[in-house]
Amino acid sequence: MFRQITILGPGLLGASLAMAIKKRILATQIVIWARNPESREKCRNQEWCDAVSESPEEAVAGSDLILICTPVHTILPLLQQIQPALKEGSLVSDVGSTKALICHEAQRIFKDRSAIFLGSHPMAGSEQTGMENAHPDLFKSAACILTPLPNTPNTPNTITQRLSTFWESLEMHVTTVSPETHDAIVAQISHLPHILASVLCNYLSSKDKDWQTLGGGGLRDTTRIAAGDPELWKQILEQNRDEILQAISGFEQQLGVLKTALIETDSEEIFSQLKQGKTYRDQL
Repeated sequence: MFRQITILGPGLLGASLAMAIKKRILATQIVIWARNPESREKCRNQEWCDAVSESPEEAVAGSDLILICTPVHTILPLLQQIQPALKEGSLVSDVGSTKALICHEAQRIFKDRSAIFLGSHPMAGSEQTGMENAHPDLFKSAACILTPLPNTPNTPNTITQRLSTFWESLEMHVTTVSPETHDAIVAQISHLPHILASVLCNYLSSKDKDWQTLGGGGLRDTTRIAAGDPELWKQILEQNRDEILQAISGFEQQLGVLKTALIETDSEEIFSQLKQGKTYRDQL
């Protein structure tokens, strides 16, 4: 599908992408760049890595597809850094969990149109981090959201279709929405759940430590994602602040309904709330 693909940031998602691309033979050559010298050295010994570059500019030179898999606060500085080194017609995307700021700033950075940026968000990953936890089937059957701006080419055989085909080749289900719509969606279905798990763990941490040993699978399942990297999640919450605040307000209202039902011993409403919750969960 591509002669050369460059991946900037071989963490969980970046390394998993390289593995998936290699497994499905989607590129002739996979080039990797990592900020940390030790990470670059690790990549040299991986079968999913064909070449390691010492700088982002060197890594993207001659590449047809560049995938930025670094924390969201580093994506825009990297775009600014690599833009002069990109070949004409190359496609640049990212895997960041926020999109509005990144996509609009990227449009400014790429205003000369020598290369094109189109945001991606593969809804895959875990609370684990690092290339040691990477897996070639991490993206299989997961959703991927593309976020073209109004003037991004969006007809068959153009950039949007090309990137969509790439993600579909990794067996993902691709959806296309605006960057703003993306941020509203993920605030509700991704960012809010992480906040709830983290706040629950924070709350329980103030209780008797011995209680931890009494918890069952329900507590582990409910709080699993709270184990995610706090620095990475701080960046996500800050970049999608307005949409997340709306999500929190909506959840507070819903929780208030159940609280009121308990105060008023409204058994019918309590049952209704629990039943609606079960119905949604059964449909996932």
